[in-house]
Amino acid sequence: MKNKNNTIEHKVISPEYGAAKSFDDPKEAVAELQRLYSQSVEFLRENFDRIMAGGEIAGHYRSFYPQIWIVTTSFAKIDTRLSFGHVSGPGEYFTTVTRPDLFHSYLEEQIALLMENHSVPVEISISDSVIPLHFAFPEGVHIEGSIQDRLDRPLRDVFDAPDLAATDDRIANGSIDYENGEPRPLAPFTAPRVDYSLHRLAHYTGTSPSHFQNFVMFTNYQFYMSEFVDFAKKALNDPKSGYVAFVEPGNCICKAGDDQSEMGKPLAKMPQMPTYHLKKADGSGITLVNIGVGPSNAKTITDHVAVLRPHTWLMLGHCAGLRNTQSLGDYVLAHGYLREDHVLDDDLPIWIPIPALAEVQIALEEAVEEITGYSGYELKRIMRTGTVATIDNRNWELRDQSGPVARLSQSRAIGLDMESATIAANGYRFRVPYGTLLCVSDKPLHGELKLPGMATDFYTTQVAQHLLIGIRALEKLSEMPSERLHSRKLRSFDETAFQ
Repeated sequence: MKNKNNTIEHKVISPEYGAAKSFDDPKEAVAELQRLYSQSVEFLRENFDRIMAGGEIAGHYRSFYPQIWIVTTSFAKIDTRLSFGHVSGPGEYFTTVTRPDLFHSYLEEQIALLMENHSVPVEISISDSVIPLHFAFPEGVHIEGSIQDRLDRPLRDVFDAPDLAATDDRIANGSIDYENGEPRPLAPFTAPRVDYSLHRLAHYTGTSPSHFQNFVMFTNYQFYMSEFVDFAKKALNDPKSGYVAFVEPGNCICKAGDDQSEMGKPLAKMPQMPTYHLKKADGSGITLVNIGVGPSNAKTITDHVAVLRPHTWLMLGHCAGLRNTQSLGDYVLAHGYLREDHVLDDDLPIWIPIPALAEVQIALEEAVEEITGYSGYELKRIMRTGTVATIDNRNWELRDQSGPVARLSQSRAIGLDMESATIAANGYRFRVPYGTLLCVSDKPLHGELKLPGMATDFYTTQVAQHLLIGIRALEKLSEMPSERLHSRKLRSFDETAFQ
């Protein structure tokens, strides 16, 4: 059929989904999410494969994400110690869902808390949010050749493409204006936003999002990655460690008991942010990401890791020591941040304070004590706590120093880098517990720079110890119940129920 513009008009063709279903068992609810999601993506894949093989185009093929929906009619009496797992008051709440296979444990926990705190079932159904074809393919699928040449028309005429209007951070930023009676979000991210980040993570890190662990470290030096490989080899050989596998860029997997001779060998072409995962069976292992240098990289990776809802992320890197009493190799534990990175100014204004989180701070300080052997007052010999400044100009020393130095002094900053405040601020924005432990690598304000030989010795002696401190801190945090670790400090007045 042709319309008045003489173009072919196709009908929309979608799967037959069936009616919504109500559940009072979290596992059954997640199983239904998985069934609906599989039906949606398989419909798109099958029709795409058929058309690419020369099959007829009968219309516009469209599938939808499944959704979770609850209705409450009263204010619930909840455990006020909990920072998540409950809605703020009577009303309708929903969230769209992608990859229930990847998020099944998370979804089961969040749904179970809703049922427990509000004594209501959840409804699982199909949403009106379309699944872009690009997000329907399994990880690692590569489409050969030009799709448009084979279709002889734009791909968007036949399948839906990603819509940027559905992939923003308005929920996390708290910038949505709700109409009276309009359903509220249950989760901080929509399904399209999650899908977008899952694809970006695979691209940037060279590993599948499925390998990411619940405890994440970011660093800005490859030296740490080499030390992490050495630590992983020992951990996999220790049955008491709890670690079961190590994953490197390219999704190279070495399991406990496997030959380790190939571990640590770089790919011929490394990804932009090489990432390594020391895995535990329950996901409570450690992921280490080399983000490179700069606040833009720091924002990019944390924007995407956040959709995985990790329990903690830490920044472990190097900084400039700003006090004359500091020595190269000393540690800086951030209790506050001076944000001059600017990459988050539109999402999180700089007048918003980024608080220190007690659970993370204590774990880091205890880890420094355990690994270095210093404790109590003696710990002050090698570690200072205070404000870390993060800037976006790597060569700030080359400008007139009167302005920057005055601000650094007024802020009482003790260390300066290009990533830490960005990572902490994005942790605050996305409700992911965060922390920073840096190592002083130079003191530019005091004319103390590393000479070539000094640099080699510094990296050899300090990186291994610094990494062990970060690992030990995350292991301590992994022993905490998640409801204790996820601080109420990170929750706003009107929060989503899902962590």
